[in-house]
Amino acid sequence: MSQVLNLWKTATGLPLVGPSLGKRAFSFAFARKAPYFATIRPRFTVVEPNHVELVIPKRRGVQNHIGTVHAIALCNGLESAMGALAEVTIPADKRWIPKGMEVSYTAKATSDITCIAETEQAQWDAAEGDLPVPVRGVREDGTVVIEGVINLWVTSRK
Repeated sequence: MSQVLNLWKTATGLPLVGPSLGKRAFSFAFARKAPYFATIRPRFTVVEPNHVELVIPKRRGVQNHIGTVHAIALCNGLESAMGALAEVTIPADKRWIPKGMEVSYTAKATSDITCIAETEQAQWDAAEGDLPVPVRGVREDGTVVIEGVINLWVTSRK
């Protein structure tokens, strides 16, 4: 089990802490590992192999001049979700690094945004080189506000 998945299970499974506080503790710890993620104050809600979700709270620090969540905050959220997904999904004999991101902004981000990254295990098992990770951000009303692909470069650790 990866360190990230182990931390998630430990933080959300402590009986005295409870899953809600455990999720917040995990989110804080994850954001400290990559400090630029802390700017969006991610709140992870689902962390499992091949599927990660987090929420970017809509607050002044991530808003643009028209009062919506700004584009770079959205991209940070997508990359954070993808990074957690990669860490909890990749086989132990492989490593990854982001190679590029292609996104489309499809609607105004007028609420908290749930960022979702999803893959299939077969992609990881066969990966050598490019691995596309589909990502999207969804408003509270279910409207997709950003969608795209983050391309990873996956190689053997050998």
